[in-house]
Amino acid sequence: MFTKTKTLLGSALLAVALATTPALADGPIADRGDAVEQAHFERDRETILAMAGDYKVRFDMQESTPWMEGYEPLDRKISGGHESVRVIEDTGTKIVLQHLLVVGAEGEEFVIKHWRQDWEYEPDKILAYTGPNHWEWMEMPERLRNGRWSQTVYQVDDSPRYAGWGEWTDTHGTRRWRSNWTWRPLARRDAVRDPVYDRYASINRHQLTPAGWIHWQDNTKMMPADGGTEELEPVVQEYVLNTYDKFDDYNVAAADAYWAATEDYWAAVRARWDEVAAANGGIAIAEEAQTGTVVSGRLLTIANEIEDGETSGADGIAEALKLIADATAPGAADAARVAAADREY
Repeated sequence: MFTKTKTLLGSALLAVALATTPALADGPIADRGDAVEQAHFERDRETILAMAGDYKVRFDMQESTPWMEGYEPLDRKISGGHESVRVIEDTGTKIVLQHLLVVGAEGEEFVIKHWRQDWEYEPDKILAYTGPNHWEWMEMPERLRNGRWSQTVYQVDDSPRYAGWGEWTDTHGTRRWRSNWTWRPLARRDAVRDPVYDRYASINRHQLTPAGWIHWQDNTKMMPADGGTEELEPVVQEYVLNTYDKFDDYNVAAADAYWAATEDYWAAVRARWDEVAAANGGIAIAEEAQTGTVVSGRLLTIANEIEDGETSGADGIAEALKLIADATAPGAADAARVAAADREY
């Protein structure tokens, strides 16, 4: 889609590409009969559930090809740590995996609630990112649902991040899932730099390995075109490889203790985000470079206070639900964006 002969890509081409990605990604999966479909479904479930466990993680990010003349790609960035992944919901056709980072020196570890991934079999719609501060319901074409799973990724405060769909396949002896083209908001590693780009056009892959699994991202970083139009232009390509290797020689108990203390709180938070999305046809909420959504920092702090016994679960839930309601009220995202702009001058 991005050719070597072009350094800029207008929105007309990109808009068509992203609007028609389901058709461009893969065609419909032909009916394979009930027995074969059930076998594929069970194998898919086993693969998704296999991503739960305890891991040593490595995050490897590399900007590579500049698409914009004069842009200098950032240096490679590598980080890592320890992460526990837990199955917090499994209804058969929906599997929810919660990631929990365990950080800090031995004996002084603490837990950071990390991202969440929801897998759903043959959904009729997904909650997709549509541009800064906005997520909307997108129908999954009926002819493309057969045999496919959606993956919706949520931020640390359980607000949405991005969503896509794809098929689990066995190719050349390996098992992998590849998404359609999806829009994604800036990661914090980029947002804090005040970059020229403001979103990514991405393909995500998940693949099991003998040691665990990998999450591979192909990100085209995009920016608004000059002239105040709705056109977008590519800035640079980025490749991200997140590696999860099975490892439990760290304070796994800290992750489980954190979740035991806060799971009811986070269940209430997830339910409120779901209610907002259902009532409003999506979610509109302002984001900040340092924390994600404007309520993210406080929602995480409330969970810590519940775990430490500084506040009750009921009081924490009440405050969290009000924060989400206020931040997602009609016009709240636009007002927060204007206020942020005013603070910059």
